[in-house]
Amino acid sequence: MSPQAQRATRRASAPGVITPVASSSKSVSKRWFEAFLGAFLGLTLLKFGNPPIMEKWVTTPADIYQFLLGYPWPISWAYSLLVILAIWGATVASRNFRCPRLLLALPLLWFAWQLLSSTQTVDGHLTGPALMHFGACVTCFYLGFFALGRVERLTWFWLGLTAGFLLAMAVGWEQHFGGLEATRRYFKLYQSELFPNGEVPPEYLKKMASNRIFATFFYPNTLAGGVLLLLPAILGAMSQAKRLFTVGARSFLMAMTALAALACLYWSASKGGWLLLMFLGLLALLRLPLTWRLKAAIIAALLVVGLSGFWWKHSAFFERGATSVSARFDYWRAALETARTHPLLGTGPATFSVAYSKLKKPESEMTRLTHNDYLEQASDSGIPGSVIYVLFIAGVVAYTAPFRFRRKSPEHLANQAERKRPVDPSVGQSVSGDWMFFAIWLGVLGWALQQTAEFGLYIPSLAWPAFTLMGWLTRRKGELAVGLAP
Repeated sequence: MSPQAQRATRRASAPGVITPVASSSKSVSKRWFEAFLGAFLGLTLLKFGNPPIMEKWVTTPADIYQFLLGYPWPISWAYSLLVILAIWGATVASRNFRCPRLLLALPLLWFAWQLLSSTQTVDGHLTGPALMHFGACVTCFYLGFFALGRVERLTWFWLGLTAGFLLAMAVGWEQHFGGLEATRRYFKLYQSELFPNGEVPPEYLKKMASNRIFATFFYPNTLAGGVLLLLPAILGAMSQAKRLFTVGARSFLMAMTALAALACLYWSASKGGWLLLMFLGLLALLRLPLTWRLKAAIIAALLVVGLSGFWWKHSAFFERGATSVSARFDYWRAALETARTHPLLGTGPATFSVAYSKLKKPESEMTRLTHNDYLEQASDSGIPGSVIYVLFIAGVVAYTAPFRFRRKSPEHLANQAERKRPVDPSVGQSVSGDWMFFAIWLGVLGWALQQTAEFGLYIPSLAWPAFTLMGWLTRRKGELAVGLAP
């Protein structure tokens, strides 16, 4: 045996060394796990858009038509799938990581405080489903961190999630071009079968009376939340599919996807969603390799066009007095009052409606959730619960913020010098990897900001993908040989 072969044999037999066969087997398992997790989250967009606290109105599909085309499915089905994915994820997880330990522990601390708060709940029927959902959120974060975090491109992951997103957008188009009216007729004919006990949720009646589309999401504003969260990342993933499509094909796919999603956002008539999308677009524009004068000109033009279109679309709403805005102020006032009277543990997870029924103004509309997840945490689980949750969301967004990257790898700098390429210490990684990371971060930022006026935390089809992507961002930030420049 040659000396080279002897050294190779010794390395293969050394403790802790994975043989090529074992490594290949684990790589295949990771790829399949990545694909199935993406498919699961794509399925949540289509079938698990209801808040868990409204699960009592969800019925099991009676036939194949309801199974495929009916909406939604019982959330217990999602929990069963997630348990399988959690077990599978543990087998492919990588436990060597670099990130702040406190940031990694915050989801568990937040969930532990929710459990503690639940001991003082004023309504266990609301708190129980919320705790199950919060546990699923934390599970998704750690799956994204430990099982997906070392995967750079997430090619297989985005296949399923993109398919679910595009199908949801297709439903939105169908609703705009006659589907909503057909749904209203179906509801009138089969109301007794859909709601056998005769108790129809007021939210459902309001949704059926409106022409605002909601696709497969809970209501129009959560559709906007789905667009904010996933559109940037999906466009980024399509731009990276260089092995599958030509430049022209990728451009066409991105244009059609953006058109479908932006049309759905417009037809949802979500005012906050439109303003947030403008803000995210401006952030993306700042990263383009353009002169500051050109950027300023483009930003000014976008602001004029965007705000003019916003006012033209919603001027009647403001003329009527912006009733939904004033209603939110009343929700927030009640949440703050509840947090003041129950500062330590709150009234229990997802119990804001109980407190609000006693604090609401006579003219205000009843609601189940605060329309501000950060204030809802203060009301439901006290000041500590809100602080932990805010620290977690803000910590992930700030820690993974991809602005002002700089390289730390001497080997990478040496390779660049050998190729005689100029090295810019303010830019990290390759352009493709940097933009994909930025696109995912941009979507998470949009979701986090929308929580100041909505309840995205309580919608599985929004919260589960968001927590998964936050886990991936946190792990990838530690994996990348980059850091924030001082």
